[in-house]
Amino acid sequence: MATTYKVLGQQAPLGNTEVILYTVPAATSTVVSSITICNRDTDACTFRVSVSIGGSTTANTDYIYYNVTLAGNDTFIATIGITMAATDVIRVRASGLGGDNVTFQAFGSELT
Repeated sequence: MATTYKVLGQQAPLGNTEVILYTVPAATSTVVSSITICNRDTDACTFRVSVSIGGSTTANTDYIYYNVTLAGNDTFIATIGITMAATDVIRVRASGLGGDNVTFQAFGSELT
């Protein structure tokens, strides 16, 4: 089994828009070691992060962060260790005045 350490995903979505940050490839499992959320605006925002099994649509049970407030020009770092199977998905969203200026990143390892 090969392990590849990498940036799993990077997104800077429009405010109030849920997007996929990362999808686990077929025949792969993944360990997400950290997720960062960077507010590039001077205004505060809120953010959401969800993990959906098998690529299903986001359900209330999928959220690991929901409407967490992030101050302007600040970064939230979650050292988290999420284990994911093939086709599982991480989705992200930012809202509020600074919601158009938020960058999400996921870092971890893919095992094939």
